[in-house]
This record gives sequence, C-alpha cells and structure tokens, in this order.
Amino acid sequence: MSSTRSRKRAGLALAATLPLVAGALAMGIPTAQADAPHGRHGLAGSKPVWATAKADRGATADSAEVTLRVYLAGRDAQGLAAYAKAVSDPGSASYGAFLSAEQAKARFGATAQQVAQTRQWLESSGLRVTGADDHYLTVTGDVADAEKAFGTQLHNYAKGAKTYHAPTGTASVPASLDGAVLTVTGLDNSPRRARHQDTLPPPGAVFKNAGPFSTYYGSNTDKKLPVAYGTRAPYAVKGYTGRQLRAAYGAGSYNGKGVTVAITDAFASPTIVADAKKYAARNGDAAYKRGQLSQVLPGDYRYTSPDECDASGWYGEETLDVEAVHAVAPAADITYVGAASCTDDDLLDALGKIVDHRLADIVSNSWGDLESNETPDIAAAYDQIFQIGAVEGIGFYFSSGDAGDNVANPLGTGAKQVDTPANSPWVTSVGGTSLAVGKGDKYQWETGWGTLKATLAEDGSSWTAFPGGYTSGAGGGTSKLYAQPFYQRGVVPDSLARANGGTVRQRVEPDIAAVADPNTGFLVGQTQAFPDGSFQYSEYRIGGTSLAAPVIAGVQALAQQARHGVPIGFANPLIYDRYGTGAYHDVTDHPLGRGKDLAVVRVDYANGFDAADGTITSLRSLGKDSSLSAVVGYDDVTGVGTPARGYLDTYKPHHR
Repeated sequence: MSSTRSRKRAGLALAATLPLVAGALAMGIPTAQADAPHGRHGLAGSKPVWATAKADRGATADSAEVTLRVYLAGRDAQGLAAYAKAVSDPGSASYGAFLSAEQAKARFGATAQQVAQTRQWLESSGLRVTGADDHYLTVTGDVADAEKAFGTQLHNYAKGAKTYHAPTGTASVPASLDGAVLTVTGLDNSPRRARHQDTLPPPGAVFKNAGPFSTYYGSNTDKKLPVAYGTRAPYAVKGYTGRQLRAAYGAGSYNGKGVTVAITDAFASPTIVADAKKYAARNGDAAYKRGQLSQVLPGDYRYTSPDECDASGWYGEETLDVEAVHAVAPAADITYVGAASCTDDDLLDALGKIVDHRLADIVSNSWGDLESNETPDIAAAYDQIFQIGAVEGIGFYFSSGDAGDNVANPLGTGAKQVDTPANSPWVTSVGGTSLAVGKGDKYQWETGWGTLKATLAEDGSSWTAFPGGYTSGAGGGTSKLYAQPFYQRGVVPDSLARANGGTVRQRVEPDIAAVADPNTGFLVGQTQAFPDGSFQYSEYRIGGTSLAAPVIAGVQALAQQARHGVPIGFANPLIYDRYGTGAYHDVTDHPLGRGKDLAVVRVDYANGFDAADGTITSLRSLGKDSSLSAVVGYDDVTGVGTPARGYLDTYKPHHR
C-alpha cells in the first residue's frame, strides 16, 4: 500500500475471515529505473495501476498540500541485495557473516553527501523537509512543488466511489543525484489521509466461545447430531495451549533461552503486561521474568488514525502474538514494537527501529493486505528494510492471509492473488493448517486450513446446505509482482510458479505453515469490554495465520537455541534446504486417506457473548481452502509443511 493506505490485521479469525499488503520485481534490486526524460532517473511503480485515462478527473489543484516520503537508496543498493543473499545462503562462502547494525549502516546506509544533495534538491523545488531518519526524508509542500520535484503531473482519479490524486506518469528524480533516491511515497493519496490523535480507545467488546468443547481433538462427540462425511464430527477444542503446541511441533527441552523475538503490530494494548502474566499463570506457561517482555512505542505515545485503523482490534492482535510466542518459546525475550498506525509509513518506522537498533533476532508480523493494493514504490521501501535485516542476521516472518486465494475477499478484485508483505522473497511467508492434537498431547494430523460452514437445521436432523459456504482459509498462491527466488527453484512445481501464464517463474507463498484454523485454534486471554461497562480478563479460542506466524516465530527461536544461539537470519534458504526430509509434516487436505473428509462441530453465542440470544450450532468442514489445495509435497496452502519432531535437531551444529 501507499503511505496513506491502511494495513489490516491478518488472522485473528473468530468465525469468518478478517481481510487482510508489496510488489516489486526480482529478488535483487526491488525497483528498477523506469523511462524518464533525459537527465532524470525514473522511479518505477510510482504511478498506480488504477490511475487510468478513463478514471482521470482532471488536474489536482496546484495549491493542494501533499506530504511525501523520499526513501534513500543508500551507498550500495545492489551490494546490499547481494550481501543479504550471500549471508543467508548456506552454500555461500559468506554464509552467516552477519554485520552489526552500525556496520550495516556504515557499509550500505546513505552517506551524508547523499542526504545533503537530496535535501538540497527537494528544497530547491519548494518542498519543506519536515522530518528525517536514516531511511528517508519527509517533505511537505503544494502540488505544484511536488510536480516540479518529481517531473510528473498530479491528477484526480476515480477509484470506486472515491476520488484520489496520483501521478499521471512515472515520477523521476535528477540523474545528478546518482541513484541516491530509492523511491517516493505519497504522490497518490489512496485511500485516506491519517489524522493525529494522542490517546487510544479502551479494549474492544468482549468475545466468548460457547460450549460444549473437546479438551483435545476428538474427545467429545454428540451422538444426537447429524452425520457428516459418514461419521459424527467432534466438538471443536476449547483452545490449544502452549503445552499442546510445543508437543505438536517437537519443542522437546528447548525453550528459546537467549533469543529475542520482536513483534510488530499497530498501537499498543494498555493491558498487555497484566494479560500476558495472567494467561501464563492460568495455562501452564512459565512465568515471565523481569524484563522478558518489553515494549518500544512511538515517541510521546503519539498515535494516528485509531478509529480508521480499529485500534482496539489491534489490542487482540498484540495479545495473541505475545501469548503465542511465549507459549511456544517460554524463555525467549519478547520485544513488542508498536506502530503509530496501520499505515505503511508507520509500520515501516516500526520495522526500521528493529534493524536500526538490532532489537531482535526474529520478527513476527501478523498483518498485511492484498497484492493488488500494493505498488512497487512502497515495496522497495519494505524490501530494503528486510535486506538490511538479513545482513544483520534478522529474520522476518509474515502471515500469508486469511482468505485463501482472495477471490471471495470482500476487499479484493474478484481475482486470485496473494497477500503482502508475505509475497516478498525476503521474508518467510507463514501459511496455516487445521491441527489435531489428541490425548496425551499426541500429534495426530494436520490439514490445510480452509473452512466450509453449514448450520444445524431447526429440527436438528441435518446440516443446512451441507457442506456449506466458504468462510476463511490460509492465504497462498503466485505473486504477479516478484520473480521466483533462488531458494524455491527445484522445490516449487512449475504449475504454481507459472500459474500466471508466460515463461517467467514467480514467487509462490507460503514457505512454511503452522496451526491457523480458529476451529482448532489457540486459547488466548485478554481484558475486554463487557456489556455492563466493566473491563474484565477473559479467555477465548482464536486462529488465523495471525496465529501461525507467531507460532513459527516461536519455533524458530527454539531452532536458534539449538544452534547454540547463532542467529538464523533470513531463514528461507535453510527452510527449503530441509524440504522433503523428516523435518516436516507433509500436510495434505486428506491426512486420513483419499475421500476421508474431516469436520468439527462448533457452537457460538448468537450475540458473541452469552446465551441470552441463543446459540448457533454449525459444522465446520476442514481442508477446503477456496481453489488452493494442500497436496503431497510443496503446496500453496502450507508451503514445505509444518515443523515435525526432528525439525529442531536439524539446526544443531554439524547435524547435516
């Protein structure tokens, strides 16, 4: 998305999907020079695809004000991409030769001369520099000044029922800057402009699950309910806990000690510390030690767009992420880095803090949007952060989305597409599964997460319109914007890599997977607003790839511990290097055999809180993810699979 585009929380799936954003080019330099007038360099992707001649509504007023971010390419953008690959590839002589944050800045950051020249050019165009950090300059001015600076006109364009301004052509910068400018964001203002507000809303309205439940998968079946797929489905679990997830993914004696996991989301829950401590005490997780959970928040706690971004909804996201990481890796340190809003600029700031100060080894990110909403300009800014992280030995993990192929996503275009930033070849995209953990915490099976819902008929004799309509599922598919990265060669089948047609193989996501289905989900505890006006701690089951991402981040913390603390860094080359071995559960949609479909029964309060308005009983069919399928081998629902019991041991020194 552009700098004014709102990101969505991936996951936090309760009953249906919560819709979930970067695009660019190949795995090397994320943006390329576009055609531009003589003496200028074009910034590819700066004109959005929706700014068409048909949608043109005329020139934007010269006096209208714009706020832009001019991202700096640094002194060696090509060298950064090359070194990021080299230190991440176990076949490279430079593998593991990570740099400190200071070394990375000195080797690849913008020079003082580049910053001064860029500032001088912007100010000579009439724009005012209002902010700066190591990655960008923020400027404001009127439209006429922006047009002068970037060599393109701004027009108003219709986009749906709204009108926004955008460049009529590719933006460009003077060639004399010698590649100092990576990209510019803000020349289009789709879909909104953030507003400032200093305070955040209280916790959101309460959500509770109704019973009955299973205590483990299959433990409670109601013989009075109708048959489905030749048998009666069990009630959904109340919610898995850390003990069950650690057993399912082979944690053994590892606990993540010595590893720091960062979590990025928007805003900050005012009750996270108390909630996390209470949850751990109630559900058998290790107590937090002093300083084990910390927060890095915007300066002066200044947040933007709390209403447009649904700030209180993000509290639940932070709670899930923190509690899931701690449940899987109870001794790992957790640093929560909150963005000032759900816009790209603020999320980039949060990610930038992590790499600028090397705040963590592993970064879990449960947010994203549709690839069709992304433009290569902002993708370049994200990829630069991911590449800097790679050279510092930091790995970024992103949820793959919660609407399958996104055809049915109400925010989509009706076409198959992936989610971003999970589509970036510089991050680990985490897909989702339905997980069965049985008696004694024994791993039984997984399917690809994809759900069909059929409600119980009024007379209780059948499931209405069985098997029902699609509700949600793990995101995946083939990017239209990124070429296939080196680590997917020979693993991802051409039927997926070339799914968009043509001869060019493209990036496919996800890379790896973990439990995501809210019907086989994770138990979380959070302070919520009750109907009587009080705020109380309560627990509920939740899912989405918003769960899968922190679970995998926790597993990777265990893997780094198995390496005696040596950072894994950008993990995809290692993840794919283990493909086809016993390190993974090879997840399919029919783990019990061809033709043997699976389902659970779920009972929900009609009002989401109590039985005052009755309950709704439904059958949730598993392994039905839109047009996506979990099959033998790599697939676009679960990637290479999920971590198996032997996964962590493969990270021991000299194991392989």
